[in-house]
Amino acid sequence: MRKIMLLNAKGGCGKSTIATNLASYYAMLGKSVVLADFDRQGSSTEWLEARPQDRPAIRGLVAWRDPVRVARSTDYVIMDVPAGAHGPVLTALVRRAHTLIVPVLPSPTDIRAAAHFIHELLLVGKIVRDESRLAVIANRVRENSAIQNSMETVLNSVSISYTTLNTQIYHNLERFLSRLKIPFVATLRESNNYLVADARGLGIFDLNSSQAHRDIEQWQPMLKWLESKRSIPDLDS
Repeated sequence: MRKIMLLNAKGGCGKSTIATNLASYYAMLGKSVVLADFDRQGSSTEWLEARPQDRPAIRGLVAWRDPVRVARSTDYVIMDVPAGAHGPVLTALVRRAHTLIVPVLPSPTDIRAAAHFIHELLLVGKIVRDESRLAVIANRVRENSAIQNSMETVLNSVSISYTTLNTQIYHNLERFLSRLKIPFVATLRESNNYLVADARGLGIFDLNSSQAHRDIEQWQPMLKWLESKRSIPDLDS
């Protein structure tokens, strides 16, 4: 049983969107999937309630309220946890997961917040390295928009070379992650396909492949990492 958790101390980074899309992807593959919603806002739960009955089944758990009991036959447990978790609460949450994914938005504030959060996770003992694996993804990256100009100014001001938004916007965060040997596994663009799918209780993998081809393609590096040994802790060590 794989246990994958989406988390970040800062809200609005797209944790629920990544969680629901991961759940729909594995369900599409015929896997037994549980979507555990630890967030009282209930975004993942509401998404699941909107999911059409003719789509591959996903079992939902209101984990902030009910006991988390999962059948042994379950293949994947996808966990959506609330922003702002710190201290003992954060420790208790991350101990539930094998793999942790931190989505980060393309703004200096979010990048700094993510760096502090990862520092808390790793350097003050919230994660035992041989019990879990951690990766970061860039989420909701806009293309050809005003943010590109603003980020170019910010990055140039701190002497970071700038070429394209997708490749350089997270350069300073990547250097921080590299020192800690944390992989930066995907860059997902801001796309209306996520809004269309979310409103219908679907993931982008449920949409017409021609409609969502570009978004699905951007998921491939993360999905490949999740299926690799690098994303799975060596629990026997």
